[in-house]
Amino acid sequence: MGERDESLVRAVGVRGLAATAFNVMIGGGIFVLPAVVAGSLGRSAPAAYLVCALAMTLIVLCLAEAGSRVSLTGGPYAYVETALGPLVGFLAGMLLWLLGSFATAAVASAFAGSVAVLAPALGGTLPRTVVLVVLFALLAAVNVTGVRQGTRLIEVVTVAKLLPLMALVVAGLVVAGARIPTAVSFAAPPAALGRAVIVLVFIFAGIESALVPSGELRDPARTVPWALLIAMAGATALYLAIQMVAQAVLGPAALAAETTAPLAAVGRAIAGPAGALVIAAGASISMFGHVSGMTLAMPRALYAFGRDGILPAWMAAVHPRFRTPWVAIVVQASIACTLAATGSFAQLAILANVSVLVLYLLCCVAAWQLQRRDVRTGGVPFRVPGAGVIPLLAIVLIVWILSHATLREFSVVGGAVLAGCLVFVATRGRHSRADGRA
Repeated sequence: MGERDESLVRAVGVRGLAATAFNVMIGGGIFVLPAVVAGSLGRSAPAAYLVCALAMTLIVLCLAEAGSRVSLTGGPYAYVETALGPLVGFLAGMLLWLLGSFATAAVASAFAGSVAVLAPALGGTLPRTVVLVVLFALLAAVNVTGVRQGTRLIEVVTVAKLLPLMALVVAGLVVAGARIPTAVSFAAPPAALGRAVIVLVFIFAGIESALVPSGELRDPARTVPWALLIAMAGATALYLAIQMVAQAVLGPAALAAETTAPLAAVGRAIAGPAGALVIAAGASISMFGHVSGMTLAMPRALYAFGRDGILPAWMAAVHPRFRTPWVAIVVQASIACTLAATGSFAQLAILANVSVLVLYLLCCVAAWQLQRRDVRTGGVPFRVPGAGVIPLLAIVLIVWILSHATLREFSVVGGAVLAGCLVFVATRGRHSRADGRA
């Protein structure tokens, strides 16, 4: 397994990986979740960011150690497969696809709400469905015609999503900075805090996808931990600033009532209709960019499952002209569009979060196992003080957060995991032969 990536160039350093991880985390969720968290915790909403950041830091340290020990392209999938075997590795890959599908649908649902702020006539149920169908049809068509086109589309919208958020923080501090002490508290009841954290994981999740090109990292033992910690610190600071400014400008109760486009409401309170339009436009661009990126990435998982015999072979069909996995792209876009049209942002975000937390649980167990076996495929591995305790603390925190999920949320994700186990066992012979041919 350690020889798979010898042909890849190790050119990505700390700055490049940190920027990638930060870019992945700053998606569409931050434009919606301040209202959801304020609705759960009121003035104490910022406390959820700190608890979530603590949990994610422990998880990131586990990912950092695993990434420095298994420097193979594939990220969490590679770590879990190396430590826990092919079945659990496959389930990790399936969870990555599952959370990606739920996350894409959640952000697409929020995108439709943001579009409705810009064009109120598109706010009804039928117009919203039309917006979603057009969105996914457009993105599927762009990605079917070539991966280069899909990549360029992502590059065009990357920087635009940060500008309105930074402008909102600066303007909010000028207008209402003095009200922050009375609008913010960091004390929260544990039960409400846990439920808020399981929602808030959405805006931190995705950092693991930056580790997928681990086979192309320069000095992984140094690059992985420093890059991930820098990205976590930057994202946490930005998220806290946005939440505190939003609460200071609107007040916690009024913020919680703005469930569709809360930051647009903050922009309206600061600068009138023009402020709302700027934030809504920035949110739409950011969400469009997120959905674009996921529409590029997630079909490749379905394609790989078809190629490896886990799904039917037609799922791996390649377009004769454009040389893209067109069937997987169309199927993935159809699944995400259906989920977005039938679920709310908060519902879909929590389903994505349950999926990613189970994945993180597997990664933390894998990190402990890799550490115990002293696996090394990329030089001297990264170690932190108390490294033997970090995975255990992360596992305890993940279990605590998951304990606040509902039975329905567990049943959806658990049913998918069970189905994945059955599919893996039923197709074991086919994908074993595929691995042999590879």
